[in-house]
Amino acid sequence: MKSEWMAEGLILAALVFALTVCIERLLIPRLRARAAQPILEIGPAWHLSKKGTPTLGGVGFIAAVLIVFFSWLLFSRRAVENVAWGKIAFLLLFSLLCGTIGLLDDLKKLTRRQNMGLSAWQKYLLLLALCVLFLYLSDLFFGLSTTLFIPFFDVKWEMGWLYYPFAAVYLTGVINALNLTDGVDGLLSTLVAVFCGLLVLLGLSIGESTAFFCGALLLGAVLGFLCFNAHPAKIFMGDTGSLFLGGMVGGYGILSGAPLLVLLAGGVFVIEAVSVILQVAWFKLSGGKRLLRMAPLHHHFEKGGWSEMRVVALFAFWGVLFAVLSFFEWVR
Repeated sequence: MKSEWMAEGLILAALVFALTVCIERLLIPRLRARAAQPILEIGPAWHLSKKGTPTLGGVGFIAAVLIVFFSWLLFSRRAVENVAWGKIAFLLLFSLLCGTIGLLDDLKKLTRRQNMGLSAWQKYLLLLALCVLFLYLSDLFFGLSTTLFIPFFDVKWEMGWLYYPFAAVYLTGVINALNLTDGVDGLLSTLVAVFCGLLVLLGLSIGESTAFFCGALLLGAVLGFLCFNAHPAKIFMGDTGSLFLGGMVGGYGILSGAPLLVLLAGGVFVIEAVSVILQVAWFKLSGGKRLLRMAPLHHHFEKGGWSEMRVVALFAFWGVLFAVLSFFEWVR
């Protein structure tokens, strides 16, 4: 079965990669005039040179993933049996709706011609409502365990009804963490590629089809997008792409029944989100002082003179370490 998975996964990843490259290549010249990314003026000065770079690149790789996946289900007679296709489709549809919220935010930014779309509360409440619906339907169709496994301590905590508010906060937190990480050319795409590599290896190791095929599909998408998003970026994914990817990562954490292990694997995303929380809290408590040069953390390094490629290399290194740590904790 695993050999069949490997063949199918390789084909799916290759198809998504090729289609992503084709779509993004077509999108870039069309979006350059109509969807240029507004740049935050308080950011690193050299980011102003990115003005005019098209955004909405997430539309390209989302379309590629959905077209390849659903075409595969409809037309392939060789689709592997005993694979949780329904669960994967459900996760993709949830992520698509997350991406749709991001699309609304991106379009509002473009309409206003400034780096302010939906307000933080508007975006959060929309995501929260969607995540609550996701949890309800997940429990209805797949049955959610309310037992939380705590890594390294071999503790299983039966949370009961408390699991559901925890899961809602977890989901919105993960989605926003990936959104915050998308601030340097190629950073989020690279870190998601590392996470996808973990899912592929994990799926083969423990026989988990959802992990393997979600990993394969997303890996093809983000690698295809990286062809245009690596420094210097020719296109940005926008909130459309980052919220879609956040939905996939967070949603898989819930459906896998091991949300804290997914959180461990995405340790860099957690650090990025925590850096923003600490920056805001310290600013308010200290009467206007800053803990970091700028948040999220990747901007702190940039303000210190680091190049974008150096930041991506460092964060990718830590991303691999967190993924390896999570993998061994998962399979032991």
